[in-house]
Amino acid sequence: MEDSVILQKFEDEKTRNEAFSLLLNKYQQKVYWHIRRMVLNHDDADDIVQEVFIKVWKNLINFRQDAQLYTWLYRIASNECITFLNKKKAKNNIPFDDVSEQLTNYLSEENYFTGDAIQKKLQEALITLPEKQRLVFNMKYFDDMKFQEISDVLGTSVGALKASYHLAVKKIEKHLLSTD
Repeated sequence: MEDSVILQKFEDEKTRNEAFSLLLNKYQQKVYWHIRRMVLNHDDADDIVQEVFIKVWKNLINFRQDAQLYTWLYRIASNECITFLNKKKAKNNIPFDDVSEQLTNYLSEENYFTGDAIQKKLQEALITLPEKQRLVFNMKYFDDMKFQEISDVLGTSVGALKASYHLAVKKIEKHLLSTD
């Protein structure tokens, strides 16, 4: 269903619940995997998805439609991921490297991860990236978003995103080549 129809239904109080269900059906899985690739843990991703859609429910009526709906959703999801990871670092008073180590542990013990060895190495390489580079790489590589779309989500220039993506790719290549 087209976003414009969902938004139109959401404006009417009688069809608001139906519209939100349609929005969930259309975007929940995409948002989940976007978040999951950042936090790796299934339970954490579920919690963040719930927070994202609570914010969407509360603010969708004020959505100006000057951006695409999925761009707005990705922006909320990305911000929630960064907030979650920052809270995790602050709560535990741990440096980024230790958060990376925790995420690597999730990857090792998580029975929700079903990838082969190369997929696991790729995920381990992604964990070593700074959050913003990981977001950019995930959106470009996994979600196949164009740089302009990523720019709309993150509020960063296309040139900066291309540089960030290039740096992420180089770091991932280096990590993959340095591991057995």
